[in-house]
Amino acid sequence: MDVTRVGDIVTDLLVRYSFQVLAALAIFGAGLLCARFAGRFVARSLARTGLELHLQRLVVRASKVLVLLFTVILALDKFGVQVTALVAGISVAGVAASFAVQGVLANVAAGLSIMLSRHFRIGDYIEIGTVRGQVQAIDLSMTVLRTLEDARVIIPNRRIVGEIIYNYTAERRVPLTISLAYGENLDDALQVINEVLAANPRVLKNPAPEVGITRLDDSGIVITLRPWCRAEEYWQVHYEVYHAILDRFAERRIALATPRQEVRLVGASS
Repeated sequence: MDVTRVGDIVTDLLVRYSFQVLAALAIFGAGLLCARFAGRFVARSLARTGLELHLQRLVVRASKVLVLLFTVILALDKFGVQVTALVAGISVAGVAASFAVQGVLANVAAGLSIMLSRHFRIGDYIEIGTVRGQVQAIDLSMTVLRTLEDARVIIPNRRIVGEIIYNYTAERRVPLTISLAYGENLDDALQVINEVLAANPRVLKNPAPEVGITRLDDSGIVITLRPWCRAEEYWQVHYEVYHAILDRFAERRIALATPRQEVRLVGASS
């Protein structure tokens, strides 16, 4: 095939399909602009509804994808492509591909379930299985937690659906116990404990902390403290309250209980 024949073929193709190519490019460009406009419009509309941020992002992305999909169909139609046959082929290929990416699809389906059920939100402190942490992000495929040790834990969404979830929201109760020695002034000890809780800025005033006797052991009187705090300050309150009680008990000379064990030797001579 000589150069002249090749040039004639190229020229013929350009003359025949140039307008179709230009029209398809114009449609695609207009579609990109429409998708961007639709995304901004939907984002502004959802911002006034108070819907969670991750759900807003999901709806915005879906609106853009729908506009772009419609644009691609129009552009392919300009090339004379049989859209019906193309959609049928894509459907068959999609079924085959779904078996290869079952894990990904399971995560996406679980992500949609989590977003729509709204059992927890970004900022909540939750416990899933053996993992505890504050929810940092909720995506279609994964949920990200930040633990009290400042570790970032990424959990596939399919591992969350079906699990027992404890949602501590923004507040947590801190259970603490103090064992007071028998013979000590109980009223003084309770007063010191209440003063320590009232002086700690991390302990919430509402709901009010609970303090009371829970049991009588062989070695002493067990007093249980149940203050409330912000979820992320759980361990700080745990450490600070114990430390402050030990200091105040030492100042007031209030003794803590120490384990005792009495051993008697049967038949021993006195």
